[in-house]
Amino acid sequence: MNHSKKVLDKIISKTKIYLAIIALLMVVICIYNPYFIIPSVVIFILIVMYAYWTNNKRQEELTEHIKNLTFSLDKVAKIALVNSPFPLVIAETNGNLIFRNTKFNQEFANIDINNYLTNIVNDVKLQIKNNNKKEKIYDEIKIDKKTYKLYGDYMPLKDEYIIIIYFVDDTKLVELEDLFDNKDMYIGLVMIDNYEEIIQRLEDSEKTQLMAEIEKKLYDWASDYKGIILKSERDTFVCIFEKQYIKEIEDKKFDILDIIKDIQPSDRMQFTLSIAISNDGATNLEKYKTAQAALDIVLGRGGDQAVIHEGDKYKFFGGRTQELEKRTKVKARIVSHALEGLILESSKVIIMGHSNSDMDCVGSSMGIYRLAKTLEKDAYIVLNPRGDNLSAFLNELNQNEEYNGIVIDSNTALGILDDDTLLVVVDTNKKNYVESPELLSSAKKIMVVDHHRRSPDYIENATLTFHEVYASSASELVTELVEYAQKEVNLTSLEAEALYSGIMMDTKTFTFKTGVRTFEAAAYLRKCGVDIIKVKKWFQSDLDTYNKISNIIGRAELVYDTIAISIYDEEDKDSNVVCAKAADELLTISNITASFVIGRLNDKVCISGRSIGDINVQVILEKLGGGGHITLAGAQVEGMTIEEAKQELINRINEYFSEQN
Repeated sequence: MNHSKKVLDKIISKTKIYLAIIALLMVVICIYNPYFIIPSVVIFILIVMYAYWTNNKRQEELTEHIKNLTFSLDKVAKIALVNSPFPLVIAETNGNLIFRNTKFNQEFANIDINNYLTNIVNDVKLQIKNNNKKEKIYDEIKIDKKTYKLYGDYMPLKDEYIIIIYFVDDTKLVELEDLFDNKDMYIGLVMIDNYEEIIQRLEDSEKTQLMAEIEKKLYDWASDYKGIILKSERDTFVCIFEKQYIKEIEDKKFDILDIIKDIQPSDRMQFTLSIAISNDGATNLEKYKTAQAALDIVLGRGGDQAVIHEGDKYKFFGGRTQELEKRTKVKARIVSHALEGLILESSKVIIMGHSNSDMDCVGSSMGIYRLAKTLEKDAYIVLNPRGDNLSAFLNELNQNEEYNGIVIDSNTALGILDDDTLLVVVDTNKKNYVESPELLSSAKKIMVVDHHRRSPDYIENATLTFHEVYASSASELVTELVEYAQKEVNLTSLEAEALYSGIMMDTKTFTFKTGVRTFEAAAYLRKCGVDIIKVKKWFQSDLDTYNKISNIIGRAELVYDTIAISIYDEEDKDSNVVCAKAADELLTISNITASFVIGRLNDKVCISGRSIGDINVQVILEKLGGGGHITLAGAQVEGMTIEEAKQELINRINEYFSEQN
């Protein structure tokens, strides 16, 4: 039985079907005529034996053919492996080297290749471990002075894997790519910040001499980096550099900024530059346009600095001097008239400031509100109060029936927003720092009024922008807009006091960042009926807050001998206000030139920075995602503890001083 089963097993499936059909036919014949039983059995056995014999013969012929083919292919494969034009290695993942072809031995004859092979094998082992699904080997490695692309595969072998890798010399292609990359053009703009202000004061002979000296310094600077610089306007130049020299310009931190400052006219005023260089764009025209946009950011940050724009990244250099106050009010008058036109064309006006609003934010909002009401338009202020920092003002606002319903939350504002609504953003230019980012992204018509240095994530799609970094506060700018409006605007005493308090808060009672126009704006508000005693009461701290500030000051530590850092590690809804007041108070201590106070703000860490002007706290806190001015800045950090934020702040302070050296 077993023998019969083996015989049948060796017969191919197709033949078995034919045998089954023959057997069936013979059974039918035998049923009708029993005399055919014995002949049928004999004939069927003979047929099976013949099928078995022919099947065996066929298999023997096929096996011999496969052997011959396998031998030929194996011989060809071995020749291909040994004589491959590419270096080739076969190894096991346990480090055992199985085979290296002739080209491999020639290519790496003078190089200790073992360490490289060990690293490659370890990388493949890690790849095998991290991937459930088998993947090809594709990598790049630098050996000696050459670059190789690695192509290969791996397969299981008992407890290990066997790896086969080809080394393809890619050095010339990489060198060509580097050459092409280094020849990539960076296009920039150089502007003399205070050209008009200084030139107006000079004699004609001195103008020519100074401009010739500035131009020579700029041409020499560009020549040092094999660049081109061309004068496009009286105070503006276009420059072109190759990428390979940009790193050197960065390393020298745009030394041209300091070189130009050394050129001083007779009245001792300094020339300063604003520089923007960009590689963002597929064509040179696009790079030029992105350089123009980057220059706007530099000017919005106060000038006297440079920026390199690559992709979506901005690298800033300089910017350590105080902003210069402009002497003309023409821009304020033009913007005021343009704003009136925008309001008249709009169905309503919604005013929004930054998150965690302060008195400057609220004061400037009240000024815009009165301008809109004067032009007979409905106006609303988006405010989501947190803590008690605005409680004194809001209590008084709520007691006045005239202002019933003007303060709304973000959801209400989104509900009444339409395509004809004008959204006025005050006291910030950062997209993610506004009270309601959703409202900003939904608005069709936007105006921005701000005095902070412009950040890379500024609001780009504004219809109208009044951005002056020299101003003390947004309230100062709004006061000028109100003052120069074509239609006379009559501020109520509460609105004037709100604007006055905004100026007072950002200048620390007219101590920091005050210019001539700051006092002119304050004088105008004083005429409108400001009660200075009432404003002062809004800023008074209760005994509990004063004790908190005293404790913060008592825990302050000094770095670089003159910089105070302290922590307010309490759960407090007003922690940002307490930190700001403590930072202000620390500056009243002798020999302290800058102060930083770190506190908790919900799930974030807030940092308030203050300076008397010797140290630029804005540059330091900008590295932590914040912003502000040289003497007053802030930042909010996510994903860190207070201690981690403190260490990160110290690291940024160290960077600040290392960049100055």
